[in-house]
Amino acid sequence: MSSPFGSWPSPFSAARVAASSPRIDGSVFVGDEIWWGESVPSEGGRLTVRSSTGAEILPAPWSARSRVHEYGGGAWTADAEGTLYFVDAKDQRVHRMRRGDEPEPLTPAGPAHGGLRLQRGRLLAVREDLTGTPHRRGIVEIPVDGTAADDPSLVRAVVEGAAFYAHPALSPDGSRIAWVQWTGERMPWQHATLVISDGTRTVELPTRAALQPEWTDDEELLYADDPSGRWALHRLLVRRRGVARPPVRIDDVDADTGYGLWVLGNRWYRPLDDGRIVAVRTNGRDEVVVLDADGRSRVLALPADGHVSVDDVSGSRVLLSGNSSTTSPGVWCVDVDSDEVTVVTGAEPTDPAWMPPASPILVDGAHGPVHAFAYPPVHPTTTAPAGELPPYVVMVHGGPTAHVTGAMSAVIPFYTSRGIGVLDVNYGGSTGYGRAYRERLDGEWGVVDVDDVIAAAKGLAETGAADPARIAIRGGSAGGWTVLSALVRGGTFAAGISRYGVTDLRMLAEHSHDFEAHYIEGLVGPLPEAEALYAARSPLTHVDRIDVPVLLMQGADDRVVPAAQSEAVRDALQARGVDHEYVLYPGEGHGFRSTETIVDALERELAFLGRAFGFTPSC
Repeated sequence: MSSPFGSWPSPFSAARVAASSPRIDGSVFVGDEIWWGESVPSEGGRLTVRSSTGAEILPAPWSARSRVHEYGGGAWTADAEGTLYFVDAKDQRVHRMRRGDEPEPLTPAGPAHGGLRLQRGRLLAVREDLTGTPHRRGIVEIPVDGTAADDPSLVRAVVEGAAFYAHPALSPDGSRIAWVQWTGERMPWQHATLVISDGTRTVELPTRAALQPEWTDDEELLYADDPSGRWALHRLLVRRRGVARPPVRIDDVDADTGYGLWVLGNRWYRPLDDGRIVAVRTNGRDEVVVLDADGRSRVLALPADGHVSVDDVSGSRVLLSGNSSTTSPGVWCVDVDSDEVTVVTGAEPTDPAWMPPASPILVDGAHGPVHAFAYPPVHPTTTAPAGELPPYVVMVHGGPTAHVTGAMSAVIPFYTSRGIGVLDVNYGGSTGYGRAYRERLDGEWGVVDVDDVIAAAKGLAETGAADPARIAIRGGSAGGWTVLSALVRGGTFAAGISRYGVTDLRMLAEHSHDFEAHYIEGLVGPLPEAEALYAARSPLTHVDRIDVPVLLMQGADDRVVPAAQSEAVRDALQARGVDHEYVLYPGEGHGFRSTETIVDALERELAFLGRAFGFTPSC
């Protein structure tokens, strides 16, 4: 059958995308069971905990979600007997739930908690108190018997005083704790310090951007750091009287074990009891390796290759969660001795007749090579008329210190099965390619990212794979900023879709929460010295240059990018009579979680592209 690009019949409805898009949030061995966190889009994105037995461990209306550092993470854990510890989304208190019992609070009302770590019966967490000025954060130990629920003095402060903390790790004998901390003036991927304390003596290591300390015994500590430009594993010998010798780099490869510390629950490696280490290496895509004590490594044959987290270990078994280029997101249990891989949840194989494999592409840009993944339109029974070139949507990830991996997403076939190609761009500033690529955006946000997405779009069109007159650009948050900035530049994109996008840097700086208070300074410049640059870079300043259709979508409860930013662009477009649509979703924050919102947003996007590019989408 022949039909114009964009109008192909597709089984990938917006409702199907919403139903297939639960977010996996960690996993853990619990006796003979495996538990994992999973969002429930039909319940407004509530984060539940499920078991491999088929049981739902955390019932509605409870939701395990942290807001520490605004983005949270590490909101739940469990012990081998099946006691669940979690941060409740509503009150941010830590709760305990024994099998068959109702949840009961472990911490007093008030502060928020995240990054939970349960080791040898002791529960550590990152605590955040936003009631005073300045805001207070630290690492605390929480009694697991419930005695501290009404007595704040029983929650022991391990450390306070720095701006931010992450990754507390208890030594096997319980005498020392290691963690990562950083100042408010730098982001953790710029500089973060590894700290070790025995309660009386604290040692700060001269690290560059430390991540995830893990003890292998009472005198050896592993951690990730990137002094050479790539996050790599290091081994540190720690005697009772201090550090015995300089750290030794374990894995000398051109890849990262680690990435931007946006959330508190990520784990990029785990040591096994026999001295081996299971670790993630990222160079665009992820691979999981087993490192032997002598430094040799082997790659595990796994479908997981995107944003993989090494969640837990038990003997030779390892739990991995993440995305895949050949399956849906999932949790896998891997035996590193037998190489047996078991799917715990998710990981539904994709059908290549409907889901095109991501093709890594590299184009020359004004600031160096630009990495991207291309997904051409595919359909098992429908083709386009001879000579017609397909429209494309250029996807721009948020962050901007983040990256895409070419992993399967239900959103991809939503477009490609209808005859709309997708180009997912890792512009300069993205993680996954080393510090130099990441720092390309320093001081150049609104310049490098825009140049790179334009270069990627033009490069694809020059190969004859895309219709240069029908290329749209789509992004959320920082990606929405790049969308609007590229439309301001003009000449490449025929339409733009901005989801909760940044539009005014001065407004963003005014409303930024603590975690990102100085983030923009590194991306643009300090205030007030760079105020003129903030205005010059902001899309809102130059809305009069946008002359193509724009779709703006916004969460009403967004605290990261308030609705006022999108509405300012809406008002300016409306005043000039530019074709646009604005949608405000009540109850949604920074990112859309409910089924109703996900469905409505995708259907609006498709209809918008049909109007902009002259095709009639299928249902």
